[in-house]
Amino acid sequence: MLMDSLIISYSSYRLFLFAWIALAVIVFFVLLKIAAPYGRHASAKWGPAISNKIGWMIMEFTVLAVLSIFILPNANSLSTASWIIISFFCLHYFNRTFIFPFRIHTKGKKMPLLIVCSAIFFNIMNGFSLGYYFVHFAHYDFAWLTDFRFVIGTILFFSGMFINWKADDMLIHLRKPDETHYVIPKKWLFDYISCPNLFGELIEWCGFAILCWNLPAVCFFIWTAANLVPRAISHHKWYKNKFSDYPKERYAIIPFVV
Repeated sequence: MLMDSLIISYSSYRLFLFAWIALAVIVFFVLLKIAAPYGRHASAKWGPAISNKIGWMIMEFTVLAVLSIFILPNANSLSTASWIIISFFCLHYFNRTFIFPFRIHTKGKKMPLLIVCSAIFFNIMNGFSLGYYFVHFAHYDFAWLTDFRFVIGTILFFSGMFINWKADDMLIHLRKPDETHYVIPKKWLFDYISCPNLFGELIEWCGFAILCWNLPAVCFFIWTAANLVPRAISHHKWYKNKFSDYPKERYAIIPFVV
């Protein structure tokens, strides 16, 4: 009875998501002015910090936990197509939570608690919006798996994931485990943009929005762009300021565009 009383209408749910999208637009313009304190942009002025690896694990695990709260109690009511879509999403965050943090060479580096807490809030909202949609509003039948939107979106999703993982792997192997200095990434997409890892993630979540064809997935993509585009621009500016020989023909995140 308690859960029934907590169910909201689709109109109210949609209004909530539009408000969340409006906030993403505001955050986008704020981040264009203020570089989020990730990695090279972090400093003591952003307050207390924790281990970089632990920070990644905590904040990325949050979305899996919140999604599970909605999905698992209703597992029997979800269609095969819904489970496949959910597995795509979880694959990305399983890597971010349990694999990526143990591969990065960031010994001794710390992450501001401010970033961890803001990411936790972001992931709670995303876990809720997607989980609530799949439990209460999703109607994906088996035929959806052959719909052109699902097919095109899936191709984009895994293409973006490949680009993201390959770029991350190249960045990780730029230096040895005990090295902390920065060098200029070269070859492959790094010859065209400073942040192919972020470019891949943009493509990945654009594909996810297409293969889902629902408002929360579009909302997730908008928030991803609002975070990643300013971050890539900040990284690009940092590279140009730090390295006098940084290639002038490179763009920040989208080849020949930004």
